[in-house]
Amino acid sequence: MLIIRHDEVCDILRGAETALLEIVRDTYRRHDEGATVVPHSTFLRFPGDRTNRIIGLPAYVGGENGEDHVAGIKWVSSFPANLEAGLPRANATIILNSMETGRPEAFVEATAISATRTAASAAAAAELLAPPRLDGVSLIGCGVINFETLRFLAAVFPDISEVTLFDASPQRAKEFGERVGSLLPDAEVTLAAHVGETVAAADLLSIATTAIEPHLTLAGIRPGAVVLHISLRDIVPETILSARNVVDDVDHAVRERTSLHLAELSVGGRSFVHATLGGLLRATARVPEDERSPVIFSPFGLGALDIAVARFVAAEARRRGYGVTVKDFLPRPEKTGL
Repeated sequence: MLIIRHDEVCDILRGAETALLEIVRDTYRRHDEGATVVPHSTFLRFPGDRTNRIIGLPAYVGGENGEDHVAGIKWVSSFPANLEAGLPRANATIILNSMETGRPEAFVEATAISATRTAASAAAAAELLAPPRLDGVSLIGCGVINFETLRFLAAVFPDISEVTLFDASPQRAKEFGERVGSLLPDAEVTLAAHVGETVAAADLLSIATTAIEPHLTLAGIRPGAVVLHISLRDIVPETILSARNVVDDVDHAVRERTSLHLAELSVGGRSFVHATLGGLLRATARVPEDERSPVIFSPFGLGALDIAVARFVAAEARRRGYGVTVKDFLPRPEKTGL
């Protein structure tokens, strides 16, 4: 068993935006082709606690010609109060299994993988949906996910010159703004006084908060703007129903009381979902043309992405000699004749 530590994972992921974007795009294509198996995520919730949860995401990603396929599971917790204690809101681990024996081969600290695949997913969607010469981006929620999203957006749209920020904590927004220079040194950073100012400030809006109930109408958003609805539960169902909607997977995104699920409950159907990202990447789907309504990308977060990125990390760790190999972790083969 190879155990790969957090700092080693971060070192492997650092500066690998181009490779990670292609891994994410390729995994979405394979998902659209039916070459993945992604069961519904399992939500572990606790009595009397509507805030904290732990989620299990098992997945299989098929390889080309039956080779290089991989299976595993991500176990990720979300405890928002951690932020007040100076700890990450989310913590994750991934187990990768051998496709020959089923035995676990790698145990990976996956907090950075979880954030990275989420951000790469959002940037891959923005690359397809937003104007190619994007100059400004707005972000609601100034945590790890939106910082990683901005990092990947900077890789896709290097000409971003304006960044508008809003967070329920002005101090968190200020600290986030001070870090933007490491990604976009020439960009002008604006700390918005209210959420409506942020919504209206750019043609691309990324929302990554800890909201558990919809609260945003997107009033004042620019015609045809693109919204990366990463946290899934911010936008009110009425706005979802009036927008052009793209998801990563319909069955995954329209459940667990996401904004899309609430929209489905209100109208009794899913016809308001127009395309999947994999379908757009393979040109098997398209977004309706409408210059007035926004395009909202709502990714539930497919375990296949985590497993594909973890495979990359594990391969790099072995190549670089990273990680700790525990030789006696698994049962030894039974010996006979002794």
